[in-house]
Amino acid sequence: MRIRIVDAFTDRPFAGNPAGVLLLDAFPDDDRLQKVAMEVNHAETAFAHRLPQGGEADWALRWFTPVAEVAMCGHATLATAHVLATTGAHHGPVRFATRSGVLIATPLEDGSITLDFPTAPLTEVGVPDGVAGALGAEPRAAFDTGPNVGDLLVELADEKTVRGLTPDHKALAAYSSRGIIATARAEDPSRGYDYVSRCFFPNVGIDEDPVTGSAHTALAPYWSARLGSAELTGLQASPRSGRVRTELRDDRTLLSGRAVTVIEGDLLA
Repeated sequence: MRIRIVDAFTDRPFAGNPAGVLLLDAFPDDDRLQKVAMEVNHAETAFAHRLPQGGEADWALRWFTPVAEVAMCGHATLATAHVLATTGAHHGPVRFATRSGVLIATPLEDGSITLDFPTAPLTEVGVPDGVAGALGAEPRAAFDTGPNVGDLLVELADEKTVRGLTPDHKALAAYSSRGIIATARAEDPSRGYDYVSRCFFPNVGIDEDPVTGSAHTALAPYWSARLGSAELTGLQASPRSGRVRTELRDDRTLLSGRAVTVIEGDLLA
């Protein structure tokens, strides 16, 4: 089987969020998929296989972290769509059958790809006791992001606070099924982004995710409501960093970005 490592939500190698991508004839058993994802050891590894023509989707798609299967992953979906487009395995928009429903990825003329994902439902909750200590900063507000995303979204005072976080990852695991999205308004929007975020996912084996497409299905409605625009750009301020263009369309969020294949080889085991 061919295996590729693709950096997603970036236009250059060794930035953005790396994902493993394997195109298969069919899914093997779950234990094998999990072992491959553990071996790849990136935030997510995507497994896809072609579906029969005439159905509601073109390819089946699943995502695994090194320790668990997840319900939704933006960057690995972008990486998979990039591999399909650049290898000629699929032409034009591709419909993926996933645990989160049918997700559509559309290659654009400028080389970027737009993902059509369900918008996360945001429910304001009280800031849980202990979150400030685990995160290392006092949240202004906290929101549940629903079952597909599975995070607690917290707004912090400013961009500098988000960038300076050094959380207790083990302690953060108690506050949501996946982890914490920390965000703040951009200090200077003239730099090309409207808000910043960082994502910590200890419950799926990821201390800090470099760039998280699924988190932006919650960040987009949150900041669109506050900034008064359906179209925004988010900067995920991890050490690798990456930008996600977002657009709200009713109950859907469009996520756009680029991807770069950096490694290609054979899976021998």
